[in-house]
Amino acid sequence: MNAEKLAKLQAAAAANRIGGKGSVRRKVVPRSGPKAAGGDDKKLAAALKKLNVQPIAPIEEVNMFQVDGSVLHFTAPKVHGAHSSNTFAVYGAGHVKDLTELVPGILNQLGPDSLANLRRLAESYQSMQARAQAAQGAGAPGADDDDEVPALIGTESFEVPEGDKPADAAEPATTEPAATEPAATEPAAEATTEATKANDVD
Repeated sequence: MNAEKLAKLQAAAAANRIGGKGSVRRKVVPRSGPKAAGGDDKKLAAALKKLNVQPIAPIEEVNMFQVDGSVLHFTAPKVHGAHSSNTFAVYGAGHVKDLTELVPGILNQLGPDSLANLRRLAESYQSMQARAQAAQGAGAPGADDDDEVPALIGTESFEVPEGDKPADAAEPATTEPAATEPAATEPAAEATTEATKANDVD
């Protein structure tokens, strides 16, 4: 190394020395990332305070449409804003999602700028439906039969009128006497009530 350069470096180091000759060296600790980010947050908070931002009523979601067609989606964020200066701050965890993940709830938020994305979305849905129909056509032919109600075995039907019943159908023996019993007991009951009324009148 050149002696002149060495002498210049030593002179520059001596000028930067904090203490006198023989002082303790101080190790320079680099700042970590979170402390630096905290400083940025403080600066941002101070700038927003100057603009007099106020919290806005609870907002369910915030969607920011990006140039590549994806959406930066915030669920239940804290939003502060100053309407006079047209400044809004969104606090929360944002997730980058594809437009198809947020359909159909996001359709009313799409503007004229998102028309190309909407066309792309419609084309992707059409291609998905075509693939699904092709998969159903290529599947087993009897797969759709499982969803239908099976046909009755033989000619029996639960909706046959009473007069059209086949001759081999047997009627239960208990239904006939049960139907005649109440009819036979009703006149006897009427006769007893009339007799008690006649006794009361006498």
